[in-house]
Amino acid sequence: MPQITNPILPGFNPDPSILRVGDDYYIATSTFEWFPGVQIHHSKDLANWELITRPLNRKTQLDMRGDPDSCGVWAPCLTHDGEKFWLVYTDVKRKDGSFKDAHNYIVWAENIEGPWSDPIYANSSGFDPSLFHDDDGKKWFVNMTWDHRRRPLLFAGIALQQFDPELGKLVGPIKNIYQGTDLELVEGPHLYKRNGKDGKPWYYLLTAEGGTAYDHACTFARSRNIDGPYETHPDKYILTSKDAPLAAIQRAGHGDLVETPDGKTYLVHLGGRPTTQERRCVLGRETSIQEAYWGDDDWIHVKHGPVPSLHVEVPGTRDEAKYWSEQRYTFENGLPLDFQWLRTPETERIFSTQEGKLRLFGRESIGSWFEQSLVARRQTHFSYDAETIVDFKPTDERTMAGLTAYYSRYNFFYLAVTAHSDGQRELLLMSSEVSWPDGNMRFPAAPVQIPNEGKVRLALTIRGRNLQFFYALEGQELQPIGPVLDASILSDECGGHQAHGSFTGAFVGVAAHDLNGTASPADFDYFVYRPQHDPSDRYEIDSLQ
Repeated sequence: MPQITNPILPGFNPDPSILRVGDDYYIATSTFEWFPGVQIHHSKDLANWELITRPLNRKTQLDMRGDPDSCGVWAPCLTHDGEKFWLVYTDVKRKDGSFKDAHNYIVWAENIEGPWSDPIYANSSGFDPSLFHDDDGKKWFVNMTWDHRRRPLLFAGIALQQFDPELGKLVGPIKNIYQGTDLELVEGPHLYKRNGKDGKPWYYLLTAEGGTAYDHACTFARSRNIDGPYETHPDKYILTSKDAPLAAIQRAGHGDLVETPDGKTYLVHLGGRPTTQERRCVLGRETSIQEAYWGDDDWIHVKHGPVPSLHVEVPGTRDEAKYWSEQRYTFENGLPLDFQWLRTPETERIFSTQEGKLRLFGRESIGSWFEQSLVARRQTHFSYDAETIVDFKPTDERTMAGLTAYYSRYNFFYLAVTAHSDGQRELLLMSSEVSWPDGNMRFPAAPVQIPNEGKVRLALTIRGRNLQFFYALEGQELQPIGPVLDASILSDECGGHQAHGSFTGAFVGVAAHDLNGTASPADFDYFVYRPQHDPSDRYEIDSLQ
């Protein structure tokens, strides 16, 4: 059987929920504050994955305006009951401090590409919801519960309650079925049912523990009854990198199980690949896959585990040429699927593609949690080039548009076409580097005056942690602007929050801002993302093994 190299979904693709329907595999991953909500990838062979839809794509399903960085859509669960696809998800409105405002919803669809229903509100007792379809027709909803009193723990355990699809709500008693292990922070529950060697069914519970940073783990438990009591796997953690600091894949945890048609079992899970001595994961939390097997003891075991393997045998062979190919995006047919924007479902207020170009309407600042015009795609390689051409006529220093490498309001770089207060157009390089928590913008280079008319070509290169911006006027060649910057700050570890508090990944894209409130337009002709081979692309794997 051929081998693939993890991850299978590179770049920001965390909290995977996997599903097989016939010969088709689907993985749903978290999108946090990026709209539309939830990414669903499709595969026929577990090696080659294609993004096919983001189901939460209208205001009745999701409105994240005001959601702080790394809030929004957490940990979706994708299932199928033989008739419909079901998707459950959390929209987190607050996460820092003692309280969590985490609202859980359920949607469904006849076809994976939709249309998906308007949501049913489930509860707000915690996050990471999951829906289990028992073979007796009952449906069960599980989620972690949050106790702001810490009595005795913030992560208070996994709650189970029945879901009645006819009534459209949770019904019956709520029971806390599992409190996890001494690693604590139990979350990410998924339920399964399987007959044991004695022919009697077991209910299995897969959870995540240890927080989503470097102590993360997949914990497994089982019970003869769906409401417990659940006993923990004799090894506690079926997957973790917490005791293997030199493993290629760190932060391993939050997984889900799937069986192939021929009976093989695989575990998908999140993980990160730190690329610097500071252990910064610029590509965020990615989705990897591990082969697993059921032992004679009716427990599951990860092959070669519990430390995740970099190379795994799967049915298919990955198309490496496609992974390394240049992506040249144009806008004649609308916004390409690779792109997302921040928070708002009211797309007509921030962009248009009606004239074959991407027109952004300047809105709030690049730090806004409400409405800003920033359209970007994930960084999926450690080294790449990006470029665009912008046509923009700023009026003053409060109007700007350009190219950005972006993580969050605390972590971004922005090369903008703007103007001085006298109306003279200029290029201004802005950086949030080391600005948290004071929130003050940095300006790594002096502004460069440019003519008040004409398009401007903007570009950047990232080689590992080194970021360089470039520009060119019409008819000229690209030239560098500003110093080499530290791209490694575009990472979870520098996301402006406490430990376990930043959850996304680096993006690259275009933006427009109009702090005068006049929605001045900026037109972008195209966008290029060009992966580059570089020693960082394997993140010095050989030296770490």
